[in-house]
Amino acid sequence: MKKLFSILAIGAMVFAGTINVNATAAQTMPTNAQSLVTSTTVTFIQDEEGSSTEESPSFHQNLKQRFIEGGPGFMGIVLLCLILGLAIAIERIIFLNLSTTNTQKLANSVEDALNSGGIEAAKEVCRNTKGPVASIYYQGLDRAGESIEAAEKAVVSYGGVQMGQLEKNVSWISLFIALAPMLGFMGTVIGMIFAFDKIQSAGDMNPSLVAGGIKVALLTTVFGLIVAIILQIFYNYIIAKIDSIVNSMEDASITLIDMLVDYKNKK
Repeated sequence: MKKLFSILAIGAMVFAGTINVNATAAQTMPTNAQSLVTSTTVTFIQDEEGSSTEESPSFHQNLKQRFIEGGPGFMGIVLLCLILGLAIAIERIIFLNLSTTNTQKLANSVEDALNSGGIEAAKEVCRNTKGPVASIYYQGLDRAGESIEAAEKAVVSYGGVQMGQLEKNVSWISLFIALAPMLGFMGTVIGMIFAFDKIQSAGDMNPSLVAGGIKVALLTTVFGLIVAIILQIFYNYIIAKIDSIVNSMEDASITLIDMLVDYKNKK
């Protein structure tokens, strides 16, 4: 009995201790849970603030916003200059790349055909080759039956025609290059006039009255200069390409006359 009573007493003490521990844990748990939720919420808010701080508008979005702020009047005209200038520049670049030929390879082919099959065979090679150099060769060979002087005059005359085709519409690009910044400056001047009109009507030099007008005025100038810079890069590339093709045409003309002289001497 004493042993049983002792076991029951120890069991009651353990049970009572367990209840006290559970009660204490139950009392302290809301505080710990609340602190955990609070810390989690604070961390979430900090992360959300950090992410919102890190998110900034991209260059494209910023450029679009600035363009809209510049106003539809002069900004639309500046954009039209950019579109038309790029259209002409791309067309010229495609045409010039298609007009570029391997001059040395063409000269060797024409010379081989001239020595083996005569002038008609050489003309057939030129007909099957694209580009202004092949066209000049064909015109020179077409007059080779008359005399060397006639062939040389035909080459020079047709070379001028081909040069005109290479430079076609290039002057429009230079026009848009000059026109875009001038339109931007005009928008700046008009915006400044509007700003001073606001100052005059208000009778007070308040920066908030003129800040918007000055901002719009400066944006038109910036976009006009950007358009001019972009078109200037394309224009310089086109001019360099034209110069390269013209030099090839001049070298080809000299080579053709030398071939015709040798062909006449061999006959």
